[in-house]
Amino acid sequence: MSAEVSLSKDEILRYSRHLIMPEVGMEGQLKLKQASVLLVGTGGLGAPLALYLAAAGIGRIGLVDFDVVDYTNLQRQVIHGTKDVGRPKIDSAIESMKDINPFVQLDRHEVALTSENALDIIKDYDYVVDGTDNFPTRYLVNDACVLLGKPNIYGSIFRFEGQSTVFAYEGGPCYRCLYPEPPPPGLVPSCAEGGVLGILPGVIGLIQATETVKLILGAGQPLVGRLLLYDALGMKFRELKLRKNPECPICGDHRTITELIDYHQFCGVPQQAAVETPVNTSGEIQPTEVKAMQDRGDKFVLVDVREPHEYQIARIPGSILIPVGDVAKRLGELNPADEIVMHCKMGGRSAKACDILRANGFTKVLNMTGGITKWSDTVDPSVSKY
Repeated sequence: MSAEVSLSKDEILRYSRHLIMPEVGMEGQLKLKQASVLLVGTGGLGAPLALYLAAAGIGRIGLVDFDVVDYTNLQRQVIHGTKDVGRPKIDSAIESMKDINPFVQLDRHEVALTSENALDIIKDYDYVVDGTDNFPTRYLVNDACVLLGKPNIYGSIFRFEGQSTVFAYEGGPCYRCLYPEPPPPGLVPSCAEGGVLGILPGVIGLIQATETVKLILGAGQPLVGRLLLYDALGMKFRELKLRKNPECPICGDHRTITELIDYHQFCGVPQQAAVETPVNTSGEIQPTEVKAMQDRGDKFVLVDVREPHEYQIARIPGSILIPVGDVAKRLGELNPADEIVMHCKMGGRSAKACDILRANGFTKVLNMTGGITKWSDTVDPSVSKY
């Protein structure tokens, strides 16, 4: 360890509860101060990660985020406040982290992580913590970490469940060993579509933060080769063994992936896709056009394919509710001769519903782009957004 690195009197006082622990002590705290960690995302998982990694005294933390704070973030992204709505998340996060610990160096990367910039950004850090919420970026982070030899501290959340592990660490498995192929587009709902318990990212994010600190200290047993699963409703943790796949195309014995690829194409997700990705982009109609049809008295059927509890939150007047999972079973309630407009929250589920109708002989089917969210933005702001 470099003799130049030391703790000031103020830092010794700040980290005193660490210093009196034999597993940390002065040597361990200096390891934390010398370490550099890249945090990808300052959202649900990134919020607790950023707060606690800063508080722990990680010497240098890089933040990657290009999003802005939205009201819907505040239920779980505790690093941001109401005053920050509309503000870049990276600005809000850095402000909070500096307030918690002014001794930490904070690097801003206000960009989307891509195949073009990932290696250049990640190479300068010792550890990478994945706080992302989409498959293309998870595969990108994984592959970049494997290629650069950087540990990848992973976590994911959905509704009441979460998981965490450490990938790409000293002969352990990588993300592709666990998920060789991405799920079909739209099969796994996003948090924006399926929801997430606001407290859940706190639990999983703090597990990721704990694993990061343990790796830096060289203490304890890291989550390498172990996938920790958390069920908040049952308040249960369980563990699955993960093994490195010798046939893995990037970390296996015969590597076939030697450079970063187009991860949106790999996952079947268009580069410009929103949170909910339409499966079929043909036969679309704008909310303003649907409103014009209503005003003219045009004959058509407006079908809402969201879930009943979403329908209770907000609805478009004149719509009928047929959840997307019931569409195939309730075809008899619709007339193929009618013009039918389908909508959901943002356009993804209704696109699938349109595909189901078309596959069953319905030809006059349109998908309302942007769903009820865009309806609220462009037609009727009195309709609640969620």
